[in-house]
Amino acid sequence: MSQLKDAILSTTASGDKAFIPYIMAGDGGLEKLMPTILKLQQLGVTAIEVGIPFTDPVADGPTIERAGERALASGTTLRKVIETLSSFADEITVPLVAMTYLNPILAYGVEQFAVDAKAAGIRGLIIPDMPLEESEIVRPALSEAGVSLVQLVSLTSTPERMERLTKASEGFIYAVTVNGITGARSSFANELETHFNKIQSYTDTPVLAGFGISTPAHVQDFGAFCSGVIVGSKIVDSLVMEDWATIEALVVTSKGAAVK
Repeated sequence: MSQLKDAILSTTASGDKAFIPYIMAGDGGLEKLMPTILKLQQLGVTAIEVGIPFTDPVADGPTIERAGERALASGTTLRKVIETLSSFADEITVPLVAMTYLNPILAYGVEQFAVDAKAAGIRGLIIPDMPLEESEIVRPALSEAGVSLVQLVSLTSTPERMERLTKASEGFIYAVTVNGITGARSSFANELETHFNKIQSYTDTPVLAGFGISTPAHVQDFGAFCSGVIVGSKIVDSLVMEDWATIEALVVTSKGAAVK
């Protein structure tokens, strides 16, 4: 079992729900990466999704897009993020999940990236612009290094496509909760529980909800029918404002006592 999947299953086995915050590496400077990650793991998160800024993102809402622009302006690159993470890898106690696009990995070199990512504490990888049919470009090298390749499943995926994605996904299933880009939402479609149950029926890999989740109530609601949540825009905004109280409230809500 992958380290990422094991961390999520260990969390749910204890009665809690997995909580994965998304951060944009380099937003505010790469010197903030270490204290941010160490603080998040101190709060009790299950894993941390580390976004790599990219010039042409396909799914980012305005909050994460602006964070990426700030990170790029400060000179952040995939290689620099890996180097920064490697400098304190012995202090990282939770799995990191990198979110990056395919071109930076190809430019880095797939095999070398996989080796360096593992050494930097990365145990999962999300590549939003890489279709499942092209995943063999990276999968062998990632498998050799022990890095899970996470697949996204959208609301519009056909049952056949959903089954293929869920069976191919490693670590967890990233179940997208809205049609469109990332960003905080006030409400979600009523049929999401049925959708999530359908996804879970294909696999024993944990299903996590992502996109639009921004409040403790959202965390609690989704915790009733999936293994946990990924929170992005709200975390990014809170980090900019140094509002750790809001982040802590979200993490606390994922604990067993607060989840219905």
